[in-house]
This record gives sequence, structure tokens and C-alpha cells, in this order.
Amino acid sequence: MKVRAEFVDAALRALDKFGPEVSMGDIAKEAGAAKPKLYRHFEDKTDLYNAIVDRVRDMLWERIVSSADLTNDSARELIRRGAAEYVLVVSEHPNVFRFMLHSHFAQRADESERALQSARQSAKRAADLFAGLLADKSVEVSSVELVNYSVFGAVASATDWWLGANRLQAHTMPTEKFVAYLAEIICALVEANARLNGIRVNADLPLHLAFAGD
Repeated sequence: MKVRAEFVDAALRALDKFGPEVSMGDIAKEAGAAKPKLYRHFEDKTDLYNAIVDRVRDMLWERIVSSADLTNDSARELIRRGAAEYVLVVSEHPNVFRFMLHSHFAQRADESERALQSARQSAKRAADLFAGLLADKSVEVSSVELVNYSVFGAVASATDWWLGANRLQAHTMPTEKFVAYLAEIICALVEANARLNGIRVNADLPLHLAFAGD
């Protein structure tokens, strides 16, 4: 597992350096190993792609959760801070995100679903955490999971647009404005889901007090 993790580290560095069209040879070279050794630890390109997606998911989760005060921050501030941390990671590793969104490593339709599967796992993880903080225990975890999954989809699409197809292209929107855009989109999705479930939202209150049933 240690060697496998080191290859994933090397893959992230190679993506930063060579871009989303990186090859297995580029990754092996970055790791200081021969390509056959890489294939001893990963079944194929898709296996490596899956490992990269999982690593980025865990990195984002750690960055976003560690930046937040889940007890005292308002729901609005938590969303804004989470969006800011996310965009910071995208800015630090734009080619990694381009790779995840448009990877030639995921050669079949079912393989390209991996990022969505990872998002679904993160949505469930966030939903469980969120539901545990709520004062109103009548809120269904499945409903929270659905809005979280919707947020992941919207954020991924917006990220694809922001980065642009050409890796040399300047960002279409300044970073600060993009963070604000994401925060507004996320808030809108959360509020819409709350209305559908008969829940009142006060985004200026701490998260555990922001949602109340009618």
C-alpha cells in the first residue's frame, strides 16, 4: 500500500508538470521507477485513475473540514469557506482536475463514472456528519445526501467551465468571483431542498440551528 500511495503522489506531480494528457511512462519516471513496476501495483490505467480520484476526494474533505468551525460558524460562512478551500485546491492543481473530468485513462463509460461514485461517497459522508449536527432530527439523511450529490454535480460542471478546455487559457472568471458564484449556487441548492422538505433555513445561524421543520 505504501508503494501504491507513492505512485499516486508521483501521478499528482506528473499531472501538475505534464498536464492531463500524462502517460503511465511519465508517472513512472516521476516516481523514479520503471513502468513495469507501476503495473505491478495498479491493474491498469483505470485502477490508477480511481486511486487519483480517491486521493483528491480525501484531500478536499480534509481541507474543507479542517478549515471550518462546525459548531460556531454560520451555515453561510461554512459554505463560503468550503467553496474557497475547494477553489484553492483547484487553483493549485488545475491539471489534476482536468484529468479527473476528461481523463483518457477512463476509457469506457462505466469507468468514467468513478468520479461520480467518489462524489456519491463524499455526499453520504457529508450527509451523515451534517445530520449528526442538526438540532432537528426529523431531517432525513437521504434528503441531505441528495442535495449534497446535486452540489457535487453542479460544482464539477462549474469547475470544468472555469478551467476551460485549453490549459493555457486564462481563467474565464477571477478566483474571488468564482468562489462567490459557487457559494451562491450551493446555498440555492440547499435552500431549494429545504423548501421541498418543509424546512425553514436561516443561513446566518450556526449549522446545527440553521434548519428547522415547519
